[in-house]
Amino acid sequence: MKIGRKLIALILAAAMILAFGTAAIADESGDIVVLYTNDVHCAADDSIGYAGLAAYKADMLSAGSYVTMVDAGDAIQGGVLGTLSKGAYITDIMNAVGYDIAVPGNHEFDYGMEAFLDRANELRCGYISCNFMDLRTGEPVFDSYRIVTYGSTKVAYVGISTPESISKSTPVFFRDEEGKYIYGFCAGNGGRELYAAVQKAVDAARAEGAEYVVAVGHCGVAEQSAPWRSTDIIENVSGLTAFIDGHSHSVIPRRDVRDKDGKTVLLTSTGTKLAAIGKLVIRDDGAVDSELVSDYTKKDKTAADFIDGIMAANREMLDTVVAWSNVTLTTNNTDGTRAVRNKETNLGDLAADAYRLVGGADIGFVNGGGIRADIPAGAITYGDIIDVFPFNNSMCVIEATGREIIDALEMAARYCPEESGGFLHVSGLTYSIDTTVPSSVVTDENKAFVRVDGSRRVGDVLVLSASGVYEPIDLTKTYTLASHDFMLKSGGDGLSMFMDKKILKDSVMLDNQMLIDYITVNLGGVVPSDYAAAQGRITIRYKVSDVFADIMPGSWYEEYVQSCYDRKIMTGVSASSFSPGGPMTRAMLVTMLYRMAGSPDAAGRVSDTFSDCPEDAWYAKAVLWASQNDIVEGRGPKTFAPAAVLTRQEMAVILYRYAVYLSAPEPAGQSLEYSDAEDIAGWALPGVTYCTEAGIMTGVAEDTFDPLGPSSRAMGAAVVARLAA
Repeated sequence: MKIGRKLIALILAAAMILAFGTAAIADESGDIVVLYTNDVHCAADDSIGYAGLAAYKADMLSAGSYVTMVDAGDAIQGGVLGTLSKGAYITDIMNAVGYDIAVPGNHEFDYGMEAFLDRANELRCGYISCNFMDLRTGEPVFDSYRIVTYGSTKVAYVGISTPESISKSTPVFFRDEEGKYIYGFCAGNGGRELYAAVQKAVDAARAEGAEYVVAVGHCGVAEQSAPWRSTDIIENVSGLTAFIDGHSHSVIPRRDVRDKDGKTVLLTSTGTKLAAIGKLVIRDDGAVDSELVSDYTKKDKTAADFIDGIMAANREMLDTVVAWSNVTLTTNNTDGTRAVRNKETNLGDLAADAYRLVGGADIGFVNGGGIRADIPAGAITYGDIIDVFPFNNSMCVIEATGREIIDALEMAARYCPEESGGFLHVSGLTYSIDTTVPSSVVTDENKAFVRVDGSRRVGDVLVLSASGVYEPIDLTKTYTLASHDFMLKSGGDGLSMFMDKKILKDSVMLDNQMLIDYITVNLGGVVPSDYAAAQGRITIRYKVSDVFADIMPGSWYEEYVQSCYDRKIMTGVSASSFSPGGPMTRAMLVTMLYRMAGSPDAAGRVSDTFSDCPEDAWYAKAVLWASQNDIVEGRGPKTFAPAAVLTRQEMAVILYRYAVYLSAPEPAGQSLEYSDAEDIAGWALPGVTYCTEAGIMTGVAEDTFDPLGPSSRAMGAAVVARLAA
């Protein structure tokens, strides 16, 4: 395979080298254009692709600009071209297109340190990184920065690699044979060690005459990456002009962040997989700006032919059909957004089943970050399988106690509902995550698990017994656990509790072959319709403020909305909006009570009673049930008025009648001490009295009930939650 790769490179590279120069033009007054990519993940010909990038570079050169091409990490892993060559094919393409600056991301290390250093030697521009350290010498492995001169202007590029590389690649790759770390990323002292390394590089570049200093970092802006995020670095360093970022796959055309001295630093990132080309421009008048170019369709023929040549050499193998699926196996939500890193998916279930059943273990684990692509329904090719599992991880089986199992689940759930590559899909086990409980996981400076020091978010852990029944996990019992070497042997995703455990099966086969074996042997060659949806192994309780953007944490109604949401009594007006101040309609309240009652059957047709209630309406069954049980009446002959906003006294009456339906006692008949009690209609007095005495409803002010005032959705959540308590 390696010989074939070199032959392709020798045959095709010459024309590419001639076609694409680097950062030089004759006109010294031209703009400096920095084209940047990040998190391409082997998407050589996806979206704009490297051929589109090459064409855009040629356009910029033709326009009279200086052009420098920069990559902010995670280029050589994530697809078949990386897997088949340990990143070498992508390195060849980057050389041919003409990158000038590159920084190693965490996934550059996924093929092992030896392979990474081979790629670093083969990459014509090499890597820069001010904080990837050889701990034996105390010096950076690569140059910390590089200065490029454009006419009379010097621009320094400072490389920064995330300290998460150790836990988000494979920790053992950074150790010697005795288990001692020999490589590091300046991870210590709460971020200050990293900030100091960056500041040292910036100061050195400025002292060397750099007028502008551009950080090229694989750091990201995700909360879980603190204190090593690009924003953290900017805020604790002075002297940067701009920060080209990667790692979190964030789409940031431009964001202004204040540095340590209060000066503005431009932050930008392109997303992933060359969906856009980043374009940072330093104009000859000194202005600095950035944009993302996403609508570019031209392709450079020489670059396209180069990539096609690499693909053609492997096409027959990649297109070989190895199995079939009756369903689409996905990493995504129904709206196309990624789900595999914070909730259960059917592909995650399939992969976890493969580990458990092929490995012959009690339990199977697979991390969401290890599942990289969907499998469409129909024929499954070898290339499809490699796209799902591109890391070349190997299946292992170990012994682990129940305590270690729940610690691993707790570690994996610590960021939920935020995305995390360590989120665990399971087989032979079910569990729940309560995101309203703050994570109490303690990690070391490399974000490896140390202990749980407080309440747990993970609960209800059940293990499938030999008799086919799920039983509570026994914390003292030893179980067999199947997963891959990244997590079980190397402490990947910070799962240090499994390192040095008894290994029953050691790297017996690559994960992609394991998945093929599961489908072909265990499933008879076809993924059945049983996998059409997630199996329901992971139950997640969400904070409503995480689900709905308009629920303010600490608001008076938050706990009530949470209660109704948890009981599936009330949902939002959309996937991301609850509308707490929006109107509570008659249909809404009746439907909430119907759900609270267990959605009982009701015979008949609601339209025979209320002509304004269609049979297919979302509230139809609820209105029919409530009407038949004397909980609601119409507002006129055969008229229910489902969209009418409830007055507060109407709400009280409906709640009271629901309480009577449940055989609640009659109200004591105390006099109401509201200043506007005389405004309450006679037909509503029993309801308002009952709700007041039971503490279900209170006044809108200390002595004011406001009987004719409108009811809001927040009020509806509050009264129903109190009624249910």
